[in-house]
Amino acid sequence: MAYNLLKGKKGIIFGALNEQSIAWKIAEKCYEEGAQIVLTNAPIALRMGEINKLAETCGNAPVIPADVTSNDDLKNLLTKSIEHFGGQVDFILHSVGMSMNMRKNNHYTALNYDFTHKTFDISAMSFHRVLQLAYQMDAISEWGSVVALTYIAAQRVFPDYNEMADAKALLESVARSFGYQYAKKNKVRINTVSQSPTRTTAGSGVKGFEGFISFAEKMSPLGNATAEDCANYCVTLFSDLTKMVTMQNLFHDGGFSFTGVTAEVIEQMEK
Repeated sequence: MAYNLLKGKKGIIFGALNEQSIAWKIAEKCYEEGAQIVLTNAPIALRMGEINKLAETCGNAPVIPADVTSNDDLKNLLTKSIEHFGGQVDFILHSVGMSMNMRKNNHYTALNYDFTHKTFDISAMSFHRVLQLAYQMDAISEWGSVVALTYIAAQRVFPDYNEMADAKALLESVARSFGYQYAKKNKVRINTVSQSPTRTTAGSGVKGFEGFISFAEKMSPLGNATAEDCANYCVTLFSDLTKMVTMQNLFHDGGFSFTGVTAEVIEQMEK
């Protein structure tokens, strides 16, 4: 059921790869709620993924390639989006993350630092880069909204999440610091959403993921939040219903983040 929460709004969605992607679900939900969107991902991701299929179902949304580590690519993306919409954008979703160390099975105590720099650049500094260019180009409308997806490993230790935990901590810091600056400029709000472990192409590559998602389900009073649930939540953050929410890390995890232990976990441990 749609409520037209984003009627008349225009936004850019980073990171939709395939139907498993949280960004994919968010794009569909934004369109369903009345928004016009532009889709973007890295050129290699566009070749590997199915984004053109998503574009068709979202009103033939433009697909503009952009390497998030390239200022030129991001400036081109913002310029073309403004041209397409005939004005500023109202919301941006940042759903971008990659760890070469995890792909190469490099333990946290034996990181390849060239890979680590790449992780930070793609997964966190890209957020600053997008916001800085948007700020300089005055690309986001007054009372606009920016959301980046994060994970609780930014605050708590999950050993196999590797240096992505550090990248997410930096991402959340950027949201706070730029959130202040952008609020003072023209009331743009910037938040991060800390989502439950979700079966995405990226998430499934984390060592022990299936065991952990089962544990998180038992540790969350409401159960794990799905990608569809996350899409609904992000829509509210892009809407005018949350105009005074900014610089927050918002847990969307069925209560996992504030639960010490549950009866289900105790029962399993006592077997």
